[in-house]
Amino acid sequence: MKVLLTGATGYIGKRLLPVLVNKGHTVVCCVRDANKFHPNQSLMDKIEIIENDLTDKDSLHNIPPDIDCAYYLVHSMSSTNNYEDLEKLSAANFREALENTQAKQVIYLSGIVNSENLSKHLNSRKNVEIELSYGTYALTTLRAGIIIGSGSASFEIIRDLVEKLPIMIAPEWLKTKCQPIGISDVITILTGVLNNSRTFNNNYDIACSDILSYKEMLRKYASVRGLQRYIVTVPVMTPRLSSYWLYFVTSISYTLASSLVDSMKIEVIAQNDEINRILDIYPISYEESIQRAFDIIEHNEIVSSWKDSTISGTLNYKISEYIQVPEFGCYKDIRKRYCENIPSCLDKIWRIGGKNGWYYAQWLWALRGCFDKLAGGVGLRQRTNENTIQSGDTLDFWRVLYANKEEGRLLLLAEMKLPGEAWLEFRIQDNFVIQTATFRPKGIFARWYWFLILPFHSLIFNGLLKELTKDKPKQT
Repeated sequence: MKVLLTGATGYIGKRLLPVLVNKGHTVVCCVRDANKFHPNQSLMDKIEIIENDLTDKDSLHNIPPDIDCAYYLVHSMSSTNNYEDLEKLSAANFREALENTQAKQVIYLSGIVNSENLSKHLNSRKNVEIELSYGTYALTTLRAGIIIGSGSASFEIIRDLVEKLPIMIAPEWLKTKCQPIGISDVITILTGVLNNSRTFNNNYDIACSDILSYKEMLRKYASVRGLQRYIVTVPVMTPRLSSYWLYFVTSISYTLASSLVDSMKIEVIAQNDEINRILDIYPISYEESIQRAFDIIEHNEIVSSWKDSTISGTLNYKISEYIQVPEFGCYKDIRKRYCENIPSCLDKIWRIGGKNGWYYAQWLWALRGCFDKLAGGVGLRQRTNENTIQSGDTLDFWRVLYANKEEGRLLLLAEMKLPGEAWLEFRIQDNFVIQTATFRPKGIFARWYWFLILPFHSLIFNGLLKELTKDKPKQT
């Protein structure tokens, strides 16, 4: 079959793609920015890549008319407070575009919406389902609560809270009940309903058998990790304070934290679990999902992360719009140093950030990350992958725009809070390492900002360059 996969660069889409290909399907990957889409080379013969933006109806004309089924795996919750309108518009545009194809089924991954009073996020999910149901195709809706897996937003939030806080003074909504599901079961169900006529024009709740409060989820996580944690819930935390609590302790954006807090006050418990009998599936427990996630993390085999999307930062942009570093109206800090051992230097550059840090004055980088969090920025999100770098990856408070080790060039775009735009580039040329920081200011204050931070640049960038070229360097 020919399958259209929206959200192919997202957390679920990246994991679903190889499974679909291995089952013999041809997959049309629908992405907003092809520059940040890096499927395994072994998949390339079985996939097609098209660029479009679901909020732009005209960009959807390139959807092939001969697709048989489609997956709708997109959402805008972490990008803007106005995501309800964007999600409804995207769904309507997608539905209309599919009217010009032979698609007989759309599979939509939604949220559990069994409560009478829904949060803004869950209400938006339900409205998208209603919009998609108006199509001439059969709609299959899978409604999930908390998805647990390496790299998932829910898992990373739980991980951050438990690993960082021996004692938690937590909001009252930690007593809210929910029913999680492991990512492996989500993928199994997503593929199981594909072209399955028994699931046409139906919706199903997907979850494991564990019904837990968020407090119990934190404690069970601590148990799996062999940690002793104390959790005290207090009724005085307002939604705003709760959002800040999540935002400062975890790596999520404030917009996403606010949306999640709103949803976490609502019980998400499965009711219609008929899909388990239709597909003969028995979802694994919450604790087993946690253990599987860490097995993958320990082997550094994380396929996707919720941070992969550029909208997990403070900007929503296409990489191609920023890959050409501007010259006009910009301030530049260019440093150059000779290096005898270029392969060693490249290895250091490709391991920069994350757990390895920035090799020099790491406390200043950490302090900058803290200040960014206080200012409402992304902070130090760590790296998408500790061993590899690809365009579109997150690297602390940077986004990777271009990474070519053979060419000897790494280009990063700042996603921290700044009064302008900033790039950091490492380039190898004739046994010299050229390190260039570029800043395009916005307004008078931004120009003052550049000169105020120059002394810090001199300290950290000189130190960084010396560490990168440590093998018998010669100063020029």
